[in-house]
Amino acid sequence: MTAEVELPQAPEGARAVFGDFFPEAVRYAELLADAGVTRGLIGPREVPRLWERHLLNCAVLSEVVPEGVTVCDVGSGAGLPGIPLALVRPDLKITLLEPLLRRTNFLQEVVELLGLDHVTVVRGRAEEVLGEVQPVHVVTARAVAPLDRLAGWGVPLLRPYGEMLALKGDTAEEELSGARAALSKLGVVETEVLHVGEGIVDPMSTVVRVVVGESPGGVRFAAKRAKAARTSRTRRRR
Repeated sequence: MTAEVELPQAPEGARAVFGDFFPEAVRYAELLADAGVTRGLIGPREVPRLWERHLLNCAVLSEVVPEGVTVCDVGSGAGLPGIPLALVRPDLKITLLEPLLRRTNFLQEVVELLGLDHVTVVRGRAEEVLGEVQPVHVVTARAVAPLDRLAGWGVPLLRPYGEMLALKGDTAEEELSGARAALSKLGVVETEVLHVGEGIVDPMSTVVRVVVGESPGGVRFAAKRAKAARTSRTRRRR
């Protein structure tokens, strides 16, 4: 039996969540269950719970993303949460940032197959694209790294007063508590733990939200960003 056959039918709630893009969401689930498994992007055991644990769990993040903003999904992997978010929010301009070639190849194929014109795939690590990728309003991430390390990668990519939204599990409060000193050094001025997806996913999705002030990444990254911008301008002149 193939992984694709094992993919369960979409729950009824998925139609309401994805709306006009429900057919594209089904196609994405099929791609994850087939090519996603064979290329090692997700484990075969995840296929039976793709809808609840992955697609819907990520799509409900849209509840806390402002309208019409730019988003960078750091360590996008198989496209979670970036692609479900793109399917429910065509008003967003989303960059899927991923360092591994086999993953970016998959992401590019998905973006083209689903016709997601508002999504761009960029290969690279967050710390490497500083100055090359335009600062964004929102950084998203899921299952990438502990919060203090994740913030070190994601926060410097933000515009002043931007926010990072990290999908986390039961340890969210504990992670946030342990990361407060590191977050403060990165210019974070506000933090909270949110629960989204009431009536759609059970348990609800847990999101750690961190908001930066006027200097995302703190003083250290302000200097790095300025240097990267100068280098980028020099390259453009050549």
